[in-house]
Amino acid sequence: MTVLRIVWKSLRQHALSTVVTSVSIALATGLWITVWVTKNQAQATFASVNAGFDAVLGARGSQLQLVLNAIFHLEASPGNLPFTDYEDIRKDPRVKLAVPIAVGDNYQGYRLVGTLSELFDKAEYLPGQRFQVAPGGRFFDPQRREAVVGSFVASRLGLRVGDTFHPYHGLIFNENDRHAETYVVVGILDPSNTPADRVIWIPLAGIQSMSGHDPKSASDVSAVLVKLNSAMAGHQMEQMYNKQGNRLTLAWPIGRIVVQLFDKVAWFERVLTLVSYLVALVAAGSVLASIYNSMNERRREIAILRALGARRRVVCSIIVLEAASIATIGAILGLAMYLGLMYGVAGVVRAQTGVVLNPLAWAPVMVWAPAAMILLGALAGVVPAAKAYRTDVAEHLVPSS
Repeated sequence: MTVLRIVWKSLRQHALSTVVTSVSIALATGLWITVWVTKNQAQATFASVNAGFDAVLGARGSQLQLVLNAIFHLEASPGNLPFTDYEDIRKDPRVKLAVPIAVGDNYQGYRLVGTLSELFDKAEYLPGQRFQVAPGGRFFDPQRREAVVGSFVASRLGLRVGDTFHPYHGLIFNENDRHAETYVVVGILDPSNTPADRVIWIPLAGIQSMSGHDPKSASDVSAVLVKLNSAMAGHQMEQMYNKQGNRLTLAWPIGRIVVQLFDKVAWFERVLTLVSYLVALVAAGSVLASIYNSMNERRREIAILRALGARRRVVCSIIVLEAASIATIGAILGLAMYLGLMYGVAGVVRAQTGVVLNPLAWAPVMVWAPAAMILLGALAGVVPAAKAYRTDVAEHLVPSS
């Protein structure tokens, strides 16, 4: 208990350096946890997002681009395909459900996606869960210029049932590219925590017949979302479209395709991890510097402790325990720092992709990262402890003039 009181007194006596050093430890701990949680949770979450479908059929090109465009509503479409391709795959006995989509327009930067009512009537974005509209709304009539707005878009743009808007041509908002057609909002989707929340859904015919679009491709679609009857069907159809054919691409399975995205940015993840390691080392160095620089003014105190019977190892343990205490305070604050950082990251990810990360989800790094920082802090205290160990008692007990 005497040792703990001495440590507490020292922390209070050097309050400013204690606070500054603890904050640096907190920043390192928070950044470390945030990098690991974001990396692991994002990969698992993105790989599980498939809108309830197993594959995407589209024009010949990159499977990753096709998935990003059709499932996550990112990237541009690799090209269009005739409506007859949709009809062919819809009739395939290996296919349980096929839903076409068409893109090419936006409103205030949010994409308009044309589709059929089957997306809402038959598709399940999660097992047992279909898209629902908030009370007071309904799904669009395929024969009218009506729109169902994703929950995120509605909250950002303030759209409500009964509002009207003019679409704009292209995927990037340009106020000079406004279409003449007027659409009425008839429903707001309940939050699904999927990319569908960032989309304005309209009838497929609305995109196809929009003024200013090429009349030669009026019946084309951008992609077809496909639900298969079995995994064997996926193997067979991948062989048929991707290897035997040369006109269309079947992106299957969607989860495996999404993992390729993380493989492409793995170098960036490694850079962030390296940065977090370096920040942790710098924070540990700040503990060392803080205590080491205070050793000169504490030599007399140490000499008095020695004269009162404290052994060298007790003095050393006081210094190491003080360093570990500073690191512990910082590690605890680091968990709060992580929550702040992670909520910010999750907000950006949701705004850009519609995918929701959970900052409160448990991860082992929440234990081992703070523990590692405390250990680093304790190790940083070894150097000043060694200096305290060598303190000459007689020399520093001489009264100062």
